[in-house]
Amino acid sequence: MSPTPLLDQIQWPHQLRQLDRRELDTLAKELRQFIVESVARTGGHLSSNLGTVELAIALHYVFDTPDDRLVWDVGHQTYAHKILTGRRAGMSRLRMKGGLSGFPRRSESEYDTFGTAHSSTSISAALGMATAFKRSDSPRRAVAVIGDGALTGGMAFEAMNNARNTGANLIVVLNDNEMSISHPVGALSNHLARIMSGRFYNTMRRGGEKVLGVAPPILEFAKRWEEHIKGMVNPPATLFEEFGFNYIGPIDGHDLDTLISTLNNVRKLDGPQFLHVVTRKGKGYEPAEADPILYHGVTPFDPQVGIRPKAAQKPTYTQVFGDWLCDMAEQDGRLYGITPAMCEGSGLVRFSKTFPERYFDVGIAEQHALTFAAGLACEGLKPVVAIYSTFLQRAYDQLIHDIALQNLPVLLAIDRAGLVGADGATHAGSFDLSYLRCLPNMTVMAPADENECRQMLYTAFQINGPTAVRYPRGSGPGVLTQKEMSALPIGRGEIRRQGRSVVVLAFGALLQPALEAGERLNATVVNMRFVKPLDEALVIKMALAHDLVVSVEENTILGGAGSAVGEVLSRENIATPLLQLGLPDRFIDQGDPAQLLADCGLDAAGIAAAVESRRQGAASLRTGAANG
Repeated sequence: MSPTPLLDQIQWPHQLRQLDRRELDTLAKELRQFIVESVARTGGHLSSNLGTVELAIALHYVFDTPDDRLVWDVGHQTYAHKILTGRRAGMSRLRMKGGLSGFPRRSESEYDTFGTAHSSTSISAALGMATAFKRSDSPRRAVAVIGDGALTGGMAFEAMNNARNTGANLIVVLNDNEMSISHPVGALSNHLARIMSGRFYNTMRRGGEKVLGVAPPILEFAKRWEEHIKGMVNPPATLFEEFGFNYIGPIDGHDLDTLISTLNNVRKLDGPQFLHVVTRKGKGYEPAEADPILYHGVTPFDPQVGIRPKAAQKPTYTQVFGDWLCDMAEQDGRLYGITPAMCEGSGLVRFSKTFPERYFDVGIAEQHALTFAAGLACEGLKPVVAIYSTFLQRAYDQLIHDIALQNLPVLLAIDRAGLVGADGATHAGSFDLSYLRCLPNMTVMAPADENECRQMLYTAFQINGPTAVRYPRGSGPGVLTQKEMSALPIGRGEIRRQGRSVVVLAFGALLQPALEAGERLNATVVNMRFVKPLDEALVIKMALAHDLVVSVEENTILGGAGSAVGEVLSRENIATPLLQLGLPDRFIDQGDPAQLLADCGLDAAGIAAAVESRRQGAASLRTGAANG
């Protein structure tokens, strides 16, 4: 690691606040270099964290953290924050089992005031904190740091709409790192921000309100005149002032003098304040500046060389979906592709370029994505929503009322189903089978390999109603996909191995370890394919022909596919015992995906061991009964 003599002196924010302001630029350079070299070793989010180095320094320099509350939206921009709050040594095990989380976590540090990993929650949380401070007459401040992408989420605007009514001293810092809202900033806008946030300007502003308060029409005219002037200088000002915020900015988020001066001023103001800060993703590391998307989330790499293309590997499920989407779009002009700000992650890049008129990135707005798709379906189109399992949870009401209840043909391509590894519990798709199978009109499929994923997507697209195909992160077993697409029989599973005594009903990608366990146990193994409608006839047949039924799924056991099997056995009064294997009733932390599955007993060895344990337990019961 490169030497960082100044950073070595800083373990906690109170030490940072003892530095001379002239030293902070040097600290920023050392901190940025440390982040590059550290993330190059462990992997993680890079571009976004390089963009917030100066902002993190300035916030901890100005505010009395942790008494003053910093709430970071999404949270993949908080590495500098973590390093400055006593966790520098822990960066060597970032996103590893037992190591630091890649996101803020309340149990990890008192400086992580609110757990975040999903978007657009920071303003609501900080407003709640600021309101609590107001109730106790506390001078403490609550600061929400939200990115311009996260600001597309409706929840952020709901919170801003409520802020004026609370009268709380809330500070919102907009980290605009895409230049999607503001014009380029410079000396003039920095100067204006200092003036507009200064005590003299705001004292005159409040004094004018008191004087003109005796003549409401004149006061209203003065307010409109002020908004008009701000709007001429910077159009976003008008929008945020309409929500009742005092808008300041935009300012250069890499100019520490301006940041600190402005934040010092804003900290002293009452009421809702909105500071617009412009930063650059990947700042200070040339390859990340040139391609911030490539360096958004990285695996370990050589920082001197940068990321180099890897040799061809097995296609991921995401790539299988992306290829199918383009192939299907060529065949059917009714297909429209929708993503809530996950074009790259969900595999829509080629589709967006090939069919731009049928591609919609709606921003971080999952609720809107589903209802927008419902509207398209009402008019005879066939929308496909590409969405992560964990993000679909945010639009559950829309899924129920706007799609399922109206029985609309919307296809949900659900990526990252099951455990996801380093991103941990916030991003794991642990619950989708449970929350999907309880909805009327839904068809739910879980492919066991790459080709089955392609054929299931085609099958789902042919159904005139809501459908879901859920598949895991990463690569499958390596089954070649067939170019020709054909529909699978709805609600039919297939026997993949014939054995005796034990039958394993495998749902989705866990078919492979189930087959391996089946070899060890000489068990029958069934690829169930459909979670809803369940192949009830096959379940009944297998239960009557075996002594033990085992269900295996990468979903919580509670209410999942195994529960569906149990419901059939109970209804049919079949006494064959059922062993349900799946994710336990707890949040699964970060770690290597294969190890996490093994920890949950969902690898081949774990499945076999669970069956043997159940057999031994049953044998002991029989022996005890006979002796009794």
